[in-house]
Amino acid sequence: MIDTAGLRVMRAIAEAGSFTAAAHALGYSQPAISQMVRRLEDRTGTVLVERVGRSVRLTEAGQVLARHAGPVLAALDAAEEEVAAIAGLRSGRVRLMAFPSASATLVPRALALVKRTYPGVSITFTEAEPPESLAALRAGTCDLAVAFTYNGTDLGRGEQDVDLFEVTPLIDDDVRLVVPRDHPLAEAGGRGLVADLSALTDETWIAGCPRCRGHLLQVCRDAGFAPDVAYETEDYVAVMGLIAEGLGIALVPDLILRTVHHPDVSVLAVNPPSRRRIQAVTTPDLHRVPAVKATLDALLESAAAQPRPVRTGSTG
Repeated sequence: MIDTAGLRVMRAIAEAGSFTAAAHALGYSQPAISQMVRRLEDRTGTVLVERVGRSVRLTEAGQVLARHAGPVLAALDAAEEEVAAIAGLRSGRVRLMAFPSASATLVPRALALVKRTYPGVSITFTEAEPPESLAALRAGTCDLAVAFTYNGTDLGRGEQDVDLFEVTPLIDDDVRLVVPRDHPLAEAGGRGLVADLSALTDETWIAGCPRCRGHLLQVCRDAGFAPDVAYETEDYVAVMGLIAEGLGIALVPDLILRTVHHPDVSVLAVNPPSRRRIQAVTTPDLHRVPAVKATLDALLESAAAQPRPVRTGSTG
């Protein structure tokens, strides 16, 4: 097996013309150079250096190694420099995925923090709900995912290999009831009413993403009824529009209510309380990658800086 030390010796002999001069150039002793040449000859199974009096010259095989030493060693030096840059956060790449409401709140501040602190680190961002982002993390096409779980459910919801993930909690997100402003509960809601889910059996409901729809079905089932879900959309601007027109009510997390407003809806607390946990998900190995760790730290800082939960009442 040809090693880099042997290649450096062959190149030095070709350039210097003797063992002594090669030893001086590389900082070795002359006997050490002789020993390294013999070891390389044993490994290649052929003579590499011909002794001619007090000087030496390379054989044809030795010339081949010396000729290839330059490009090979240059490539290795470049690779070492790139790795050192990544380790020192002078460069690096992170592929980040996050669900829509996180991409409008947690992610922008985190991206700005990384860009300001580590300008050489490149982050590519794709919006995706947790099932898709976790699948991408498992497949190796994502390095860090911002996902969420509702209380009473796990991150993977039955998916395989979820125990291979490393999960960091970012923020707990309370879920609210959003109703039309002229709904019978709305006026009382302005005085801090907590809506009892069991009293909403006759309401028409609007559901969000598949994971949010599953949560709605579960909390209503726990309250003793099956909700009448008439509309489904992952666009919470559309959800607010539907509610404002009196077409239904919905459970909406605080993180969404911080960015999506409508003057004709009211927000109420619910009983029993419900919340979702927002988490950063990666793998144990990727967690040790400096750029990934820096992005995770930025997400934690962004989460800590989020505004206080929304207050009940009109969102306008």
